[in-house]
Amino acid sequence: MIRMLLADDEDLVRSGLRMILAPEPDMEVVAEAADGAAAVAEARRCSRDVVLLDIKMPTLDGIEATRRVVSASPGTRVVMLTTFDRSRLVYDALTAGASGFPLKDTPTERLVGGIRAVARGEELLAPPIT
Repeated sequence: MIRMLLADDEDLVRSGLRMILAPEPDMEVVAEAADGAAAVAEARRCSRDVVLLDIKMPTLDGIEATRRVVSASPGTRVVMLTTFDRSRLVYDALTAGASGFPLKDTPTERLVGGIRAVARGEELLAPPIT
C-alpha cells in the first residue's frame, strides 16, 4: 500500500487528487494539508510513503517544504505538482529532494503510474520538462 499526503492550497485540487487516487487498490490518502507548513507538520505526524506537494503554496512553498520533509525523513518520496515548467523550479525542486515533477495537466494514468514509480524509488519528470 502506498500511503500518501496531499498538499495543495486549493481545496478543489486536493479533492480532485483524492478522487483520482481513491479507487486505486494500492494507494491510500492518509493526510492532507493546505499550505507548506501544514504539510511538514502532517508529514511528521502521519506514516506516509509519498508526499504530493504543490510548488506554490502560502506560508511555506513546496520547495522548502520538500527540504524539511526529506531532511526529517529521508525515506519519504516527494512528488512536486505544478503548473509551471520553468527549468529553475525543476532544478530547485530536485535539489531539495523531490523525486518527481509532473505538471498538473499530466494525464491521470500517467500521474498514478508515476506515483507508483516514485514509491519504488524511480524518478518522474513530465515530458515537457525533460
